[in-house]
Amino acid sequence: MFTKKPDGGPTPLNAAMPPPTPSKPPVAGGTSRPATSVGMRSGEKLSPSIIGADLIITGNLQSKGEVQIDGTIQGDLHGTHVVVGERAKITGGIVADDVIVRGHVEGSIRGLRVTLQSSSRVEGDIYHQSLAIEQGAYFEGKSRRTEDPIAELTAIKPSATAPRASMQPVAAAPAVNGTGAPPTPVTS
Repeated sequence: MFTKKPDGGPTPLNAAMPPPTPSKPPVAGGTSRPATSVGMRSGEKLSPSIIGADLIITGNLQSKGEVQIDGTIQGDLHGTHVVVGERAKITGGIVADDVIVRGHVEGSIRGLRVTLQSSSRVEGDIYHQSLAIEQGAYFEGKSRRTEDPIAELTAIKPSATAPRASMQPVAAAPAVNGTGAPPTPVTS
């Protein structure tokens, strides 16, 4: 077996060759460093976070990068780029710059660019700057075009100092006929 020398000629594998230089300096323990977002440059793309088909999340989810959902989320989802897979089901709101829906969403979607693909089923309002709906997609709700749907979300949230309405149960008022008196029972 032969390998190529820098000048182009073959060299036997057992010939003395300089050792390969490591691409990353080793860390304590002698192992090389895994690629992480900590040392990444601004132009490098991060790998997406994937919620698998067998995973159910109850609660809100927040990410600064791309999120691909193939499982079930019962809560709100905030991200930069969100992809809802064909088998995914989200019960809650989605807020992201880019939203691609292939699965089921029950809740509002706020995004600069929203795409509903043919396999999608969305039951809720969509606030968007740009909206694309493929033939075959199911959409039940209102579509609102706005210049910055994400910024409007922060304006809608009530302030922490605003008084909250009391959640006391209200007793039902007795039914009345047109005279203001309680209805009289009818007997036959």
